[in-house]
Amino acid sequence: METKAHPESAALEAKLLAEFEAFKAANDERLASIESKTADILLDEKVARIDSSLAETKSALNRIALNAAAPFTEDEPEAAPEGWSSYLRSGDERGLSRLNTKSLNMGDDAEGGYVAPPQLDRLIEARLLAASPMRQIASVRQTSSATFRKPVSLGSTASWAAETGSRTETTAPTLSLLDFPAAELYAMPAATQALLDDAYIDIDEWLADEAQEAFSSQENAAFISGTGTNQPKGILNYTQVADASHAWDQIGYIASGASGAFTTDMEVEKLLDLIYALKPGFRSNARFVMNRRTLSALRKVKDGDGRYIFAPGLGGEASSLLGFPVTEMEDMPDIAADATPIAFGDFRKGYLIVDRQGARVLRDPYSAKPYVLFYTTKRVGGGVQNFDAIKLMKMAAS
Repeated sequence: METKAHPESAALEAKLLAEFEAFKAANDERLASIESKTADILLDEKVARIDSSLAETKSALNRIALNAAAPFTEDEPEAAPEGWSSYLRSGDERGLSRLNTKSLNMGDDAEGGYVAPPQLDRLIEARLLAASPMRQIASVRQTSSATFRKPVSLGSTASWAAETGSRTETTAPTLSLLDFPAAELYAMPAATQALLDDAYIDIDEWLADEAQEAFSSQENAAFISGTGTNQPKGILNYTQVADASHAWDQIGYIASGASGAFTTDMEVEKLLDLIYALKPGFRSNARFVMNRRTLSALRKVKDGDGRYIFAPGLGGEASSLLGFPVTEMEDMPDIAADATPIAFGDFRKGYLIVDRQGARVLRDPYSAKPYVLFYTTKRVGGGVQNFDAIKLMKMAAS
């Protein structure tokens, strides 16, 4: 196995650094004009233009790094079973009886379908990992049950004792049981019969690509703001309380100091308060999560010594704020009154995604003639598994 470097990486990294230097110079000029009360709208437009180019260059670098991180091997990819390919291409179900697949009808779903072979499951999961920022930073667990249940301890049951001293019985641990039900996510990609008849087309690859496009946008939104009813529960849909008062089953927040915005002299101070709201055990692997518009606003911020708190990431590394990596998630809210546009925490310990094994496919050549529809479903759950590991920034005075 080996990883191949992309020849454009060095040029893009050089461009990124040059753009960031240009951004800092333009923003310094903008800030100076504001302080001298000669603000120029053209400077605002210049900063916004460079900022947009900077974001695009970083996105291109991230795509290259993600592709380069995929293992390269000269071995042929694992082929789908012949009976499965025959079903997808022509609807021939005779070969399915020899596979570890079955017709099924779960819950109240009247459609039914066939459990896809593991090869298709892995293809879909690999593509979702590449397309989902939350899957890249959270814990992902495979399960064969409809609901994954995780017991968590809410208190210590250990005690100290001398080597030969007596030991009193410890109290029973206080446990809580977290449920992560897997909800059904579906897509219905369409193909022409000509495409299906083309022997050079890998139908599994095509179906995985089409399903990923439909699944990823729904997943990403649910991991942030999902209700938990027939979908994962998002980090912003738990009870939010001021961090000093937060308890288990709630997510603590730090107030920005002003409704709808940071105050100019408190931006860095409040971000530091957010960082240190986490216990040390979570800070070592913590990161910021926000959308690109919030990141664009914070990219202009300096600390008390006049240094920018943002640094562009090179060599496949994430950009950072105050030394902590930043993950962009477009489904995070914008900066607005009472919104929580910034999350900070160790998402590997804080958020759990549950994938129920066994994607299901129903071939439908009748509903949209002359197209063949592939009703494809997978079951996904998710929610916070450690409420101490994630904190929020709320745009409010208190």
